[in-house]
Amino acid sequence: MIRDARVLRAGFVPREVEHRDHEVTHLSSVLTPITQGEPAETAVVTGSSGVGKTCITRFVTEQLREEVLDVEVTYVNCWRNYTRFRTHYQILDDLGQTMDIHRQSTPHDVLVDRLQRYDGPPRVVILDEADQLEDTGVIYDLHDLPSFAVICISNTEEELFSRIDDRLVSRLRASEHIRLDRYHVEQLHDILAARVQWGLDPGTITDDQLLRIADASAGDARLAIGILRAAASAADRAGTDAISDAQLLDAAGVARAQLTQASLESLTPHQRTVYGIIAEEGPLSPGGIYDRYTEAVEQPRTKRTVRSYLSKMTQYNLLESRGSSRDRTYLAIEVASPA
Repeated sequence: MIRDARVLRAGFVPREVEHRDHEVTHLSSVLTPITQGEPAETAVVTGSSGVGKTCITRFVTEQLREEVLDVEVTYVNCWRNYTRFRTHYQILDDLGQTMDIHRQSTPHDVLVDRLQRYDGPPRVVILDEADQLEDTGVIYDLHDLPSFAVICISNTEEELFSRIDDRLVSRLRASEHIRLDRYHVEQLHDILAARVQWGLDPGTITDDQLLRIADASAGDARLAIGILRAAASAADRAGTDAISDAQLLDAAGVARAQLTQASLESLTPHQRTVYGIIAEEGPLSPGGIYDRYTEAVEQPRTKRTVRSYLSKMTQYNLLESRGSSRDRTYLAIEVASPA
């Protein structure tokens, strides 16, 4: 039944991207100067979860690597590498310049100095979930270095800009912006149909079932592909030639639980503390959350940072926000166990 499992995995970058021609063309044009030996502008790619921000960015940069022999790409997941040191370390590690760097004892200035002195081939640095950086100075460090082209990926411009020093905000506002809207049902259907064509045997799933997945996914391609993957896996384990409606129904719950679990595992220590407080005591107001958070940690982050945590966790369906901005409260969304 499953001919190529890769196309159903999270993070798979297809050879053709469905329904993002304009955005692909725009981002490609931003990076075009690299092909001519010139510096490229910083790009800001925004949109809600599951609209293809990371997919089109990696697709465009892979195309660039096919066109230009000596261009390289560094991908940094800023939700995992949320400190300035970790981000710089990963970039330098890709450059092969971390052999003598010790995570516990090397001063951060040493990393910055090495980035400033780098004079090798051009490199595109993708800062995915850039709004999760605890110190957005890393963007400032890279912004004016001619050998680096920076692509910042964030859910919203507001979340990214609210964390950035004023000296950089005006520059980023003048940079290239690519905004991705949620997919329509028909667009998600086409994305799923392409994955089925590449990865599953003919007759495995009906067109009507693909439309039902697309409709249930509310514009989120990650969820849609997750449902398809879970349904195909269940049918494969059962030894059947086609996905049944019952397997499809179960797959929707499994896929949602898997996405939620992945988001929980991605939380930084401070975010995990905030989430735990809400899960245990919610619903709570932002002020109540912050008071309990500052009592629970030794070096609490600012109120603005904690507000960004709440926004991020709401976007990733870990928290539910209720009420208006004046009387808003947050509570944790019950997490089902993935099958």
